[in-house]
Amino acid sequence: MSGFFISFEGGEGSGKTTQIKLLANWIQSVWRGKVTVTREPGGTLGAELIRKLLVTGDKERWDSVTEALLMTASRRDNLMRIIKPALDEGDVVITDRFFDSTSVYQGVVGGVEPAIIEALNTLCLDHICPKVTILLDIDPEIGLQRSNRSENDETRFEDKGLAFHQNVRKAYLDLAKEDQDRVMVVDASRNEKAIHDDIIAQLEPILRAAQ
Repeated sequence: MSGFFISFEGGEGSGKTTQIKLLANWIQSVWRGKVTVTREPGGTLGAELIRKLLVTGDKERWDSVTEALLMTASRRDNLMRIIKPALDEGDVVITDRFFDSTSVYQGVVGGVEPAIIEALNTLCLDHICPKVTILLDIDPEIGLQRSNRSENDETRFEDKGLAFHQNVRKAYLDLAKEDQDRVMVVDASRNEKAIHDDIIAQLEPILRAAQ
């Protein structure tokens, strides 16, 4: 594969959607190929159907193991239909969440044993891993307020409560400490431009070196 794979991670309301759009526009000006943007759960027709099962409805709709299985099924379809073909074509691929979300939400916080998460990743992801993961870090109280929009019905994870999301944040920061070569932590409490400029400052030399 000759492309470059970037994932965005972070808690609810951290601004991933906005920053992905800004980054994709910037990369178009510096990368030799195309930019492909996708999301999790979702991205493909089948994965979007799974998304509806995961992000809507009662917070107790699924247990953590079932969530991990559904997330991985969605991820596999996205990987095979969008991510892997785009990387093979030399694209930069940006995804809103990847396997770190399952490791954090269903694994560390949800209590699914690491061996199960590792087995799902080994069996289903063809050893494909982001070269850079951008973690947008924000206080969960602020993030949940941002994501509490009246038109948003995808609130199943938001409904799990503040303590759950505080644990999510801690798990993400622990993950970043463990994998500093891949995970880039960005303060997402600032304005959109400051966040974007920070991302570019850290990412640009890595991306240019990859061409």
